[in-house]
Amino acid sequence: MDRHLGGQFLYAPFFWPAIATASAIEATSSMTAYFLGLANDEPTVDEPQGATPSKIALELPTARLHDFSLADSGVPTLLCTPLALHGAALADLAEGHSLVAALRLSGIERLFMTAWRSASPTMRFLGIDDYLADLNVLVDRVGGLVDLVGLCQGGWLSLLYAGRFPDKVRKLVMAGSPIDIAAQQSKFSSVAAATPLIMFENLVNSGEGRVIGRNIAKFWGNDTDAENIRESLQPVQPVGSPEFTRLEAIFKHWNSWTIDVPGTYYLEVVEKLYKANQLASGSFVALGQQIELSRLRLPMYLLAGSADEVVAPEQLLAVERLTGTRPECLRHDVAPCNHLGLFMGKQTLEQYWPKIARWTKEPLA
Repeated sequence: MDRHLGGQFLYAPFFWPAIATASAIEATSSMTAYFLGLANDEPTVDEPQGATPSKIALELPTARLHDFSLADSGVPTLLCTPLALHGAALADLAEGHSLVAALRLSGIERLFMTAWRSASPTMRFLGIDDYLADLNVLVDRVGGLVDLVGLCQGGWLSLLYAGRFPDKVRKLVMAGSPIDIAAQQSKFSSVAAATPLIMFENLVNSGEGRVIGRNIAKFWGNDTDAENIRESLQPVQPVGSPEFTRLEAIFKHWNSWTIDVPGTYYLEVVEKLYKANQLASGSFVALGQQIELSRLRLPMYLLAGSADEVVAPEQLLAVERLTGTRPECLRHDVAPCNHLGLFMGKQTLEQYWPKIARWTKEPLA
């Protein structure tokens, strides 16, 4: 397994630090030595604000709720962005590369988005249940019934939420979301499986109970090669043109701003989702209730990337056999793109997301 896994792995450092062909002991020692040498007084980068103006509908210690709505009535759509290394501007990067804009142009008039906050030291013990409970607060704030759109890590959280609160989700969309890790290995999940848990624990300990985003980004290397950016953004303009140079700068700004993640949450995701595959096996307990996906009968739309090395398409498409949703209420597409291309890619936003928006607006059977 190569240490550098390609352009879309700009998004991967959140989970899998410094995995090379070295033994676990060598890799752990290397990681420890690296973190001992880090300085804590580095200049910070301003948080990317996204391309679309919004109002803040609610602020919690864990999240801001952005309101992009153009109307006051109808079932709202809630974008659940990932709690990972980078911020929510993933879904609203720039003109022509904004999922928010694509959904609004396709007729989604009540649109909200979660923006998870960077974890403070006092948040280090927050776990999955805490974020699930706060997601419930955000859903109640917009009316108590939503069409839920989960992106990447936000996808399994959305599915978990729908399993825990099925009466609060009308339709569910998941894009590039790891659900059944055993369905097909990706480079991402194979690294996770091969990494001893102690390495993840050491990573949390090095951040005094948190995973420090800027440290992980530097440790991974964070390659921002122009060709890799072009692959993710799918622009019309060629590399080197003034238009691409502007996009490249916006992408690098988004990529350079990182968030810190509670250590408890981080280790729960590693253990429960990636190592034990509890969501797919039906053994995951959320807010005191075991989540059995076979009991879930919501209409669902799944969007995977054929070149996604972070989440193999089969890991998401397994939802079709794991849930109790009737076949006629299930849709899926596999777009010819990598992981970030699902949310930022111009062609993907123009060709696939309008279909999803139209499906979302259809009345329930």
